[in-house]
Amino acid sequence: MTRPTAPTTAAPLSRRRFLTISACASLLAGQAGQAAPPADWQGVALGAEARITLHGPAHQTGPALDAALTRLRQIEALFNLHDPGSAVSRLNAAGFLPDLAPDFIRLLRLSDHVHHLTGGLFDPTVQPLWLALARGEDSRPARKAIGWNRLQTKSRGVKLAPGQALTLNGIAQGYAADALRETLARLGLTGALVDLGEFAALGGPWRVGIADPALGLVLDRPLRGNAIATSSPAAMALGSGGHILNPQGEAPPQWSTISVEADSAGLADGLSTALCFCNHAQLADILHRAGPSVTRITAIAANGDISTVET
Repeated sequence: MTRPTAPTTAAPLSRRRFLTISACASLLAGQAGQAAPPADWQGVALGAEARITLHGPAHQTGPALDAALTRLRQIEALFNLHDPGSAVSRLNAAGFLPDLAPDFIRLLRLSDHVHHLTGGLFDPTVQPLWLALARGEDSRPARKAIGWNRLQTKSRGVKLAPGQALTLNGIAQGYAADALRETLARLGLTGALVDLGEFAALGGPWRVGIADPALGLVLDRPLRGNAIATSSPAAMALGSGGHILNPQGEAPPQWSTISVEADSAGLADGLSTALCFCNHAQLADILHRAGPSVTRITAIAANGDISTVET
């Protein structure tokens, strides 16, 4: 269904991903009147602003928040490209890692699933292209290095093809949000919202806003134990274009903003990254093939029109 929406007047947003904002990220009436105030942490994770909000008694939320932050630092040590000592940075420097952590193996498997689900439009081997464009260099050699199917995985190790490097920034935030939600649920939390640029909820309903770099806040969506991830190529300039790159050529994005709702924030994150380059029919096909784990895709055009595809 497509319907027009009036652009919202708003100051430019400043987050790196800068599209989904927790303007309404609070438990709705019914749970909001709890005696205990929510436990709230705000900081930076995986290069972006982050927030964790927990509802429950203080004797439960305090230890749960500590456990979630410990889990977050474990994941950052693997996937943070801003840290030269992280596992992904060491992989890119050496071209090979012989003994991957279980989280790394799981994220590679999820990346492979999203790669095939999107017909190759999700491809973490775009990192050399990203660097070439950021440096103003000739991008043609870097584009030749792209190719997820050229990775070699053996046992617990992974080897890159010559000239390759990985960026997991298009999926790692969502994976981390899922991991933190799992940690909180295991500790008995029933009301929590994890915001690592992508949102994963326990309980609800929560409401989160979907914003576009040019249009501002466009709409808000409820979360009830599910997840939402939003991407926009224009959120950050890279060379003469946006920061989300098409691994299959130089065709421009089809949408200004894409938001995906799913059971898993990692799956939603990877899909939202790739679906910027899909037309409406392709969105519907991918939603169908994704199965019940993906429930809704919201696509916002540059003129403010909103297209939705849902199960």
